[in-house]
Amino acid sequence: GSEMCIRDMYNIVDRIYIGHMADVGAAALTGVGLFTPILMLITAFAMLCGSGGAPRAAIAMGRGDNKTAEKIMANCFTLLLILAVVLTAVFYLAAPSLLVLFGASANTLPFALDYARIYVLGSVFVLIVLGMNPFVTTQGFAAFSMLTTVIGAVCNIILDPIFIFVLNMGVKGAATATIISQAVGALWVLKFLTGKRTKLKLRAKDMPLQGRIILPCLALGVSTFVMIATESILSISFNSSLARYGGDLAVGAMTIITSVSQLLSMPLQGICQGGQPLMSFNFGAGKTDRVKQAFRLQFGFCVALAALFWVVSMLAPQVLAGIFTTDPELVSYTAWAMRIYMAGIFSCGFQGSCQQSFVALGQAKISLFMACLRKLILLIPLIFILPHCMPDKVFAVFLAEPVSDIIAAAVTSIAFFTRFNKILAGAPKSNTQPM
Repeated sequence: GSEMCIRDMYNIVDRIYIGHMADVGAAALTGVGLFTPILMLITAFAMLCGSGGAPRAAIAMGRGDNKTAEKIMANCFTLLLILAVVLTAVFYLAAPSLLVLFGASANTLPFALDYARIYVLGSVFVLIVLGMNPFVTTQGFAAFSMLTTVIGAVCNIILDPIFIFVLNMGVKGAATATIISQAVGALWVLKFLTGKRTKLKLRAKDMPLQGRIILPCLALGVSTFVMIATESILSISFNSSLARYGGDLAVGAMTIITSVSQLLSMPLQGICQGGQPLMSFNFGAGKTDRVKQAFRLQFGFCVALAALFWVVSMLAPQVLAGIFTTDPELVSYTAWAMRIYMAGIFSCGFQGSCQQSFVALGQAKISLFMACLRKLILLIPLIFILPHCMPDKVFAVFLAEPVSDIIAAAVTSIAFFTRFNKILAGAPKSNTQPM
């Protein structure tokens, strides 16, 4: 949750600085954008351990079995270290061929490679922060775990301009700044988990991997892993198609557009994550009218926010593009592409609020299906199919987004509103104090 939002923040800050580098800004921004799929895969592996292990540890703590909870945490830590070694080696060696596959050109590859190699060398810190911070949150130290991500983000915002412009390291500087910030975050988390305040202590004796400890964690973490890995495949599909039909300019525009759309998805996630415990608690307590109230509020906020975002991206796309680049050609191309890509963005308010409410009400399977529907069943196939049906191939690739957005939102909303009362009817009968 918050970890993902802050990770998006890092990316956005990095890209704003990189896009404003003199002379090479546009090529550098495009190059760094091409690293996104690898970044997401690293994140996905971290969340496999963190989002699967932390709830398992919480369940063990709930049973009063802190010994098992500590074993779970230590086993997840060991797995993160093993993954770090494997992923670092694989991505470091495979980076050049992967980046070309993702759509890098002779012009953008040097930037992509400079950024990738440094980032990958520091991926152990990224894995520790994303994979271990959930264990801080799940013990009830939410403020402390927020601090981990805030400290990292602040470091990054301060170090970025120093490394990029003052030390004149360019893209390498951006990657270095990010890695140092992540290292600070990783040390901060580990210091906490081995320190006095923590309820679960990270101990060396619990670290040898045990199947019965680690496998249930992986089983639970796999849905989050699939969702993030899908994002990675999606990013590869978009960029490689755009590189084929529209070259560097189209890939650069896509980098800016994904950054801009994160400016909407972050607050949307925030609203839904605020609403989720309210809905879950009142659903469990049988207070169905309160669940409806919470849903209405969340739904209203999400829909209004997405609608507002749609208006801005239709009326002033060049202003949004200008945040990330000063290159006039890239700005005007991005403005054209953004109007197509964002044409259905208003529907994300419906999609997001309904999908998250399925989660809040314990309907995990439907929620996973709805998430897959938009990306796997609709969007990725459309990216490859639409260019064969239209003369303007780049237009067709960008058009895949609004088409799948609107269809998925319609299906999710209809499914939710037809089932909402049925789900509520299955709630336990009211018996507790209101929240």
